[in-house]
Amino acid sequence: MSSAFELRAPGPRGTPPLLARLVDDAALFPPGSASMPDAVRGHLDARVSEWAGAMGLFLCPASRLAELITELIKVKPVKPIALSLVIDTGLGGVPKAVSIVESRSELLALRMVEMPAPSDVDEQWLERVSEFVPEDVIRVVEPRRGGAEWLDGVRRVIEHGSWPKLRCGGVSKENFPSVDEVADFLAVVSHSGVAFKATAGLHHAVRQTDEATGFTHHGFLNLLVATARSLSGGDVREALGSTDGQALSAEANELTDPAAHAVRGVFASYGSCSLADPIKDLDDLGLL
Repeated sequence: MSSAFELRAPGPRGTPPLLARLVDDAALFPPGSASMPDAVRGHLDARVSEWAGAMGLFLCPASRLAELITELIKVKPVKPIALSLVIDTGLGGVPKAVSIVESRSELLALRMVEMPAPSDVDEQWLERVSEFVPEDVIRVVEPRRGGAEWLDGVRRVIEHGSWPKLRCGGVSKENFPSVDEVADFLAVVSHSGVAFKATAGLHHAVRQTDEATGFTHHGFLNLLVATARSLSGGDVREALGSTDGQALSAEANELTDPAAHAVRGVFASYGSCSLADPIKDLDDLGLL
């Protein structure tokens, strides 16, 4: 199976290890919801941009796979797009979707398969995931959040060798985990030997409240620093709750390269509908 390190291989202009391949391209997903032509064009432009090294995989729902292939045939990419296939068609649809991707290797390189888990995340279901997803492709499973059962599900996903996914936001307040819930998640994952990826709600580097919705969003820089503290025995909750961008960026800048690699070996990536927005935040904070 591919490793988090391989996903974080240094990019153009020597992207800092803490940020390499951090941002998966979720342009097709809300709130961006780009059209397929715009999403593909934006991704291809971004991977030859100054900060291409910060960009990770292209995320595509299984239900839109044919649409993606049709668009790629038109644009003829120089090299295949590194793909994370997001299963929105049920577990039974995985073999066909994987087969379609593998049959178009000149256009797509399957690196990851992501899917929501059933409420109980049972062993039989996880075994089917392993059967359906090739060994050299990373499996990412999102247990439903809520109570101790959620963390039990996270543990089962880890024990099975898959990466757990942490959903950080959405369209309702209930979609946003609390600081305590994220800290508990990190406590389970940090020393497990398996990475995790995050999704939804991480619109900015630093924790902040959206004036339009009133929802307080976690920051991806907060999550990076919190992961570092989780590995070193520091105050994880303080890092997650901080709105002090300068203090967070200073702490991030102080991480040695080995420490940064260790952090990214745990927090592998997160999905964003924009590469420009996180790059602007990181640039403003002096992290690039």
